[in-house]
Amino acid sequence: MVKTDATIRLLHKKSIVETEAIKQLESTARMQNMVFAVGLPDLHPGKNCPVGAAWASKGVFYPHLIGNDIGCGMSLYKTSLKSKRIKLDLWADNLHGLESSWEGDPSEWLKLSGVEPTDHDVKNLGTIGGGNHFAELQIIEEIYQVDKFNALGLDTDHLFLLIHTGSRGFGDEVLKQHVDRFGYKGLIDGTEEATNYIKLHNWAMNWAKCNRELIAYRFMDCLTEQDCALRPGKNEQGQAITPDGSVCILDIWHNCAIKKQFAIPKEDGTIQMEDLWLHRKGAAPSDCGAVVIPGSRGTFSYLVEPSSDITIQQISGFSLAHGAGRRLPRNIAFKKGENIKLDLTTTELGSKVICEKKELLYEEIPEAYKDIECIVEDLAEAGLVQVIAKFRPLITYKTRIKVYEKSSHQKNSNLEESD
Repeated sequence: MVKTDATIRLLHKKSIVETEAIKQLESTARMQNMVFAVGLPDLHPGKNCPVGAAWASKGVFYPHLIGNDIGCGMSLYKTSLKSKRIKLDLWADNLHGLESSWEGDPSEWLKLSGVEPTDHDVKNLGTIGGGNHFAELQIIEEIYQVDKFNALGLDTDHLFLLIHTGSRGFGDEVLKQHVDRFGYKGLIDGTEEATNYIKLHNWAMNWAKCNRELIAYRFMDCLTEQDCALRPGKNEQGQAITPDGSVCILDIWHNCAIKKQFAIPKEDGTIQMEDLWLHRKGAAPSDCGAVVIPGSRGTFSYLVEPSSDITIQQISGFSLAHGAGRRLPRNIAFKKGENIKLDLTTTELGSKVICEKKELLYEEIPEAYKDIECIVEDLAEAGLVQVIAKFRPLITYKTRIKVYEKSSHQKNSNLEESD
């Protein structure tokens, strides 16, 4: 393989990026056949490479740059719940079971969506997982671009559900198989090894999307009366829908590798279009329509429209920040959380946090994350996005550890104790 001198771009001004994250980005940019590496405003250190970054390479791709949670991403649903009929305490009490195995048939759920079952389905499909993953009920706080807001089919009459999770143990197994055999070496485009990995990669991507859809069904099943069986459904526009009438507005992946065409300047001054492997690790796509950029729990989330200018998109590697980005390592955040005397299950915005595992509650304190306003302002000032609307959190669900009684209307609630 031929070594390429990669271009490194850092797209932050107001947001703070740690020196260690920059060092990791520079290190990955020196990998074989790398063309460029982009650090987005939420860039922060990871285990083997930074999070909040995008890379493009020629003729070879690197699975460890995608990480173990292949297909991790976000979906946004316009729910059937009315914004003028908020029942915060009742809803918080009724929400449970999303960390436990679904009592339905996960294999059937996957097959109805055209996805092959795996060994991970029974335990993991329809569950949120740990870390910074969540399901959050939200309300519109402010609209900045009315026309764009309406064009997406949004309104202020309904509440919204934002889901952040991925492929759970499935993606982890895919990466482990690769690392056990190849370490952190790349896979050459067109080889049998590369083809086999991409097949598993795409499988995990689609599995993760199905996982978010099932979480939406289970979440809304806790809050509404659903008389029909839980099964995947689509409306006439091809959007995922739940039996209560909630509609998926968008679903995007943060961790993935795709082939993408880039304009590459040559020594003679000409531009040549080349197919490169684009890796995203904790980065939202800027070429798939509107995306949501969430803050930490208890802070606002932002719905943005990426720039349609291809030149601008290419500068950012067709990618955007995927959230606020961690500011504190988990061990430091845990110690800080232990010393906070306030009730961490009620935020400064008045929203409720359902998180009954002390470790997770402390590790994910808002202070562990960067300022989401700075992240979004950096993207906007760089011309990468226009802000469409701002969402206020109402209930952020992470995990229960207790067994809860089934309420009178919850016919399909899962009562198993979480793992």
